[in-house]
Amino acid sequence: MTNEKKINGLTETDKVSQASQSSKRFNFVIIGGGSAGIATGGSTNHVIHLPAIARSAGIQIDWDDTDELSPAVPLIASVYPNGSGDVNHFTAAEGMPYVIRELIGAGLAHDDIKTVYGSSLSDGAKQPRMDGDKLGFEDAPAASVDETILRSASKPFQADGGMKLLQGNLGRATMKVSAVDPSRWAIEVPAAIFHDQNDVITAFKAGELDRDVVVVVRFQGPAANGMPELQKLTGPLGVLQDKGFKIAFVTDGRMSGASGKISSAIHISPEAYHSGSLGKLQDGDIVRVCRETGELTALVDGTIWDAREQVAPPPPAMGTGRELFAILRHHSDPAEKGGSAMLAEAGL
Repeated sequence: MTNEKKINGLTETDKVSQASQSSKRFNFVIIGGGSAGIATGGSTNHVIHLPAIARSAGIQIDWDDTDELSPAVPLIASVYPNGSGDVNHFTAAEGMPYVIRELIGAGLAHDDIKTVYGSSLSDGAKQPRMDGDKLGFEDAPAASVDETILRSASKPFQADGGMKLLQGNLGRATMKVSAVDPSRWAIEVPAAIFHDQNDVITAFKAGELDRDVVVVVRFQGPAANGMPELQKLTGPLGVLQDKGFKIAFVTDGRMSGASGKISSAIHISPEAYHSGSLGKLQDGDIVRVCRETGELTALVDGTIWDAREQVAPPPPAMGTGRELFAILRHHSDPAEKGGSAMLAEAGL
């Protein structure tokens, strides 16, 4: 060929074409992963993991993408925390094979990708069955075998998957409302500030949180302390809400799927440790957490807000091997980019 150099039997033009197709298919993988997480009311950790996975392949996605995807993907599973079923009920109702079949059939996931299942995503729409001592696979059923757990995309539990981007003068955050009653999608009450989830529990036991309150736990991001799960707060916050109080939860940490029935703005980016605005917030400030408007705002006069200094971070926690991983925390990037030190150092 006159103007093309052959490399391993392929021209440079072929290589570019293959790279383009690979990038396109990887985009399909990310879209499918996001759709599956949203359709099942899955963990909010998806919005941290998926950007990191995409970056490793040179593809940039952020929470705007999730925010655009969620309204297009219906909630077809009713599993904790947005339902009474657990993973065992989900599996008994045909689980992921059924979900995969529904997403592909509704045009919400691309079939033309290689997966661990086989040469296409639809290879995963099969349920393993034992026939004597031999393993076989059967196609997922055309209809749900338990509509209290799984429904079709045309007859979902909710039309919207429930993942929402919140933003304002406190930063950008993720909110999952698939299990939150719509009457609690907008909370505007005073803040109570904490730097450790155990201090929240102490205040709860002392009755100090028996009021309308936005519980704020900051310095919980990737750089501050490795972004631990704050799931032990689910119970106390739920008790306060059941007492009739208006409750919201705001943090730069994680709460996975366990934010449950509480309006929660989590993964705030930039985090307080990296001079995020959450570090300016003070006890008693009125905070608006609103799913409808996508707002996460401290209702403080702009001049006063701009003049406030950041609070100093608490001393780093020690023990249980934390010292060994300090270098990863120090080099990690924001939660919205995946909170990864390795990807940050690689310039991806």
